[in-house]
Amino acid sequence: MKVLCVIPARYASTRLPGKPLSLIAGKPMIQHVFERASQAKLPSEVVVATDNELVKEAVEKAGGNAVMTSPDHPSGTDRLAEVALMYPDVDVIVNVQGDEPMIPPEVIDRLAASFEEDPDLQMATMKTLMNEEDYDNPAAVKVVTDLNGYALYFSRSLMPYPRNKPADYKVFKHVGIYAYRRNFLLRYAALEPTPLERAESLEQLRALENGYRIKVLESDFQGIGVDTPEDLAAVNELFAKMK
Repeated sequence: MKVLCVIPARYASTRLPGKPLSLIAGKPMIQHVFERASQAKLPSEVVVATDNELVKEAVEKAGGNAVMTSPDHPSGTDRLAEVALMYPDVDVIVNVQGDEPMIPPEVIDRLAASFEEDPDLQMATMKTLMNEEDYDNPAAVKVVTDLNGYALYFSRSLMPYPRNKPADYKVFKHVGIYAYRRNFLLRYAALEPTPLERAESLEQLRALENGYRIKVLESDFQGIGVDTPEDLAAVNELFAKMK
C-alpha cells in the first residue's frame, strides 16, 4: 500500500495573512508541519500543496517537496483532489492541515495503518476528548460515533445533549486530519455541496449525507490549529517552553 501525505497550504487568510509563512521559533509554520509529517513512517512521500510561490520556495528551501495548485479551489478537499490526480499510483492520501505545527507523526501513521487493517475503509479521521470549556464553542467541532467507531454526525453544537447526564458522559472534539483511499477522494471531491454541509459549514458532512461511512479513531492529540495572531503567539510560547 502506497501512502502519500499532503499538506494543503493556502497563502491567503482573513485572520492571519500569509499564514503558512508565519514564524514559529524562527521557522515558517509550514516548515514545522512538513518536518513533523516527514517523521511519519508509513507515507512514502510528503508534499505541500500551495497556491503561492513564496510558500513553495520556503518549503523547497527547507529541503521539502511542494507543488503549485489552483488559487480558485473552494475547499482544501478540492486542492487535495488536484494533487491526487498528480499521483495516480498512490493508494491512500493523508491530509494534514498546514496550520498544525505540532502534529504528532504517530497520528499520521495510525490513520494510514487503519486502511491496511480494513480493505473496505474509504475515509477516516480522528477525535479526542473535549475540554468542558469548549462545549459551547462553535469553532470546536463535535463528533458522535456508533458503537463500531463510525461517525454518526459532526456539529458545531453540543452533542450529545446531556438531558439525562450519565456518569460516563463524554463529548468528543473532531481533530481535522483526514485520510482517504485515492479513488474515493476523487469521487468525494466531485460531489455537490449538501444541505447539512452548508448549514454547519462542515465539509465532511457531504460524505455522510451521501451515505458514505467515516471511521473515527480516538487520540490524545487535541489539535493546535493556528488561525489568529493570538494562536500564533500561544504556539510560539509553547515552543519556547519546549527548548
